[in-house]
Amino acid sequence: MSVTPQGSPPAGPSPDGEVATGALAGPSSTSARADAVSPVVREREAGSDMFGATRGGDTSGFGGLVRSAAPQVGSPRPYGGWFDDTVDVIAEAGLDAIITRVVVDRGELTLHVDRTRVAELCQHLRDSPDQRYELLLGVSGVDFPAEPERLHVVYHLMSMTYRRRLRLETACSVDDPHVISVTGVYPTADFHERETWDMFGVVFDGHPALTRILMPDDWDGHPQRKDYPLGGVPVEYKGAQVPPPDERRSYA
Repeated sequence: MSVTPQGSPPAGPSPDGEVATGALAGPSSTSARADAVSPVVREREAGSDMFGATRGGDTSGFGGLVRSAAPQVGSPRPYGGWFDDTVDVIAEAGLDAIITRVVVDRGELTLHVDRTRVAELCQHLRDSPDQRYELLLGVSGVDFPAEPERLHVVYHLMSMTYRRRLRLETACSVDDPHVISVTGVYPTADFHERETWDMFGVVFDGHPALTRILMPDDWDGHPQRKDYPLGGVPVEYKGAQVPPPDERRSYA
């Protein structure tokens, strides 16, 4: 099938959030977003910071304000505009089984995909005349501690031909943190996948040189995981002790 080469936003109102259905061809009825959870606010203590947080290791940004995470659900058809065309072309290529969930939120399309077949779908999205996502803008990681597959990998794709943006997302567990590398399709993923490994510990199978890119090679742990310990730990680079900031330079 062919699609209009002029990218356009989805027709009709965009849903405020994700609504529950099947993957590609879910039922047309919608249900309310499952995040109507009342926040629980803790009484503010004397000398505490915003939201009741005491001066300590709280890095959540919310202190005592707790909000339960909404379950991950999908969006119903029609998705609107070229979103339906994108999913239909994938299905016609026999790759619809790769997609586990379609989410349309805030006028953006996200395809949740099988972590073992990400590269296969990227190959189609790059080479199909009706898709032409020539550019991978970036690969990033997210940690959702409450989910069984808590480590998410997000791919940001752009079609310069049709002036469209598409997001792919996949997930893995801490016990099996493996995702297929897409460097064979998009060479620009090289450093992005290295950073995601460095910060989150996601292993990209097939990457040509998966080594740390920000932290020292012998660093223990992955700093952007939510359970990474915080504290005043002396930092060592290649065995050299780094002095405290006020002792690094003499201002006399």
